[in-house]
Amino acid sequence: MNPASTLIEARNLVKTYTMGDMTVHALRGVSLDIAGGDFVAIMGASGSGKSTLMNILGCLDLPTSGEYRLAGEEVEGLAQDALASIRNRRIGFVFQQFNLLPRTRALENVELPMVYAGVKAAERRVAAIAALQRVGLGERGGHTPSELSGGQQQRVAIARALVNHPQLILADEPTGALDTKTSEDIMQLLTELNAQGMTVVIVTHESDIAAWARRKIVFRDGLIVEDVRQAGHLAMTSFEAAAAPGKAKELESDPNLSTLDMAQGNGGRIPIPGSEGSTGSQAIAESGSDPYSRSAQGAAAALGRPEQGTAPSGGSAAHAVASVGVNLT
Repeated sequence: MNPASTLIEARNLVKTYTMGDMTVHALRGVSLDIAGGDFVAIMGASGSGKSTLMNILGCLDLPTSGEYRLAGEEVEGLAQDALASIRNRRIGFVFQQFNLLPRTRALENVELPMVYAGVKAAERRVAAIAALQRVGLGERGGHTPSELSGGQQQRVAIARALVNHPQLILADEPTGALDTKTSEDIMQLLTELNAQGMTVVIVTHESDIAAWARRKIVFRDGLIVEDVRQAGHLAMTSFEAAAAPGKAKELESDPNLSTLDMAQGNGGRIPIPGSEGSTGSQAIAESGSDPYSRSAQGAAAALGRPEQGTAPSGGSAAHAVASVGVNLT
C-alpha cells in the first residue's frame, strides 16, 4: 500500500452497550480517515469513547452501526474468525500491561502471533530474533517477563506487534505502566518505527505523550471535539540516541531493571533456548488451557471476546485476543 493512501476509513460509527436496564452510548456517529504512515494520538477522559474506537479500529469489536474499512477491506460485517484473521495479518497491538505470557521467554512471546498464523518453527525463530533486535533486545530473548524491566517488557510487546509485518500499530496507553524516562524511550521507539513508514495510532490521556504524534484527536462524550495537526517529535538517529544525556547504549541502565538482572554477573543474559518445537504447545497451553487462569486474564490469546452489544469487562480478554490475532471461540 502507498503510505500516503488512506489506511483507515470510518463513517458514522455508533456503538451502544447494554448494561442491565441502562444503555451506554459510547460512540455517537464518529467519522475519520487516517492515512498510511501517519502518527495519531487519540485523547479523552475516561468514558469519552476513545478506547471503544480503538477496539473497533483494532477489529476487537464491531460498531452497532456505521462503516469501517481497513486498507480498503470492509470490516463492520465480518464474522469473528475473519476479524481474527485481519488482526493477525494487518494489526500489531501494544497495551499498557504488556500482555506477555508470564512463564514464556521473550523470544517465544514474540513468536506467538506466528504460531497462530501457521508459520513453521524455524521461520518463526528467525523472524522473532530479528524483531527483538529491531527493538534493541537481541540479547534478551531467553528472559521471561519477570526477568525483564517494565520498559523491556514493553519492547518485547512491540516486537511481538511487529513480527507479522502489520500495516498498523495500535497502542493503548503504551506508557501508562512506565516511569517518565522509560516512557520517553518507548515513544522514541514508536517514533522511529513511524519514520520507517509504519502507521501508529496511540490512545493516551497524557498530553506529553500525545505531543509525540503528528495528529491529535480529542474525544468527549462519544464525539470528536478536536482534530488537529501538530509538529510531533523527530526520531533520533542511533548516533544521537547514544550521545543523548542519560541514554546508555546498554538496556541494563533501564531504571526499571529487575533485581535478578542486576544480580547476574553476565548482565542478565540467558542463552536463547535451542529447541524449535516447544513454542507452539507451551504458549498455547499457557494462554488457553484454562479460561479462568491468571495467564488467561493477562495474556490468554486464544480465549474469549466481548459479546456484541454488551460492555467489555475491563478489556483484558479482548486485549489478549488482539495480541496474537486469534479467535478460538
